Amino acid sequence: MTKKKLLVDFDNVVCEDVFLTHINKFLNTNYKLKNIKEYLLDELVPSDKMEEFYTYLFSDDLYKNAKLITGAKEALKKLNEKYDIYICSACIIVKRPKVSGLMFSYKFNFLIKKLSFLDPNKFIFTSSKDICCGDILLDDYHSNLKTSNAKRKLLFDSYHNRHYSDEDLKRYNIERVVGWDDVCKKLL
Repeated sequence: MTKKKLLVDFDNVVCEDVFLTHINKFLNTNYKLKNIKEYLLDELVPSDKMEEFYTYLFSDDLYKNAKLITGAKEALKKLNEKYDIYICSACIIVKRPKVSGLMFSYKFNFLIKKLSFLDPNKFIFTSSKDICCGDILLDDYHSNLKTSNAKRKLLFDSYHNRHYSDEDLKRYNIERVVGWDDVCKKLL
């Protein structure tokens, strides 16, 4: 029996946000995700400091101290028995595409270290998720789900997507999930 393809986003779904930590360190600020509604966190950096910020950002592995989202490892182990899991992550930083290759390496190494039971041949690092095809897409970014041709679309609840109403989600055939326990309830 062929398993269904489950495409799983990386940042803010599998891995906790790393960008805000680096932004706070760089700017000497104390921003909290609960107070932010924008998806692109680098917009918090003043434009005159952007070049310096990206030099700082790529001077070390962004994900070396990153943590898995609570419940992600256990849930992915269970889901891996039933689904053909692909980690599908947009790694191109629009403002710095030429250095974005480092993101591929950082994310790949994190996945190998933290989720060694997943098949590394099924890690997809891309600039646009609309080219990725699967039966189910689990993502925290509303726009990725809106344009997806997946049969089932799950919006992983996150700081930047809570303003979408049930009506808006329904219009695009998107279901909200709140944490990995909820993902398992819907998919297992």
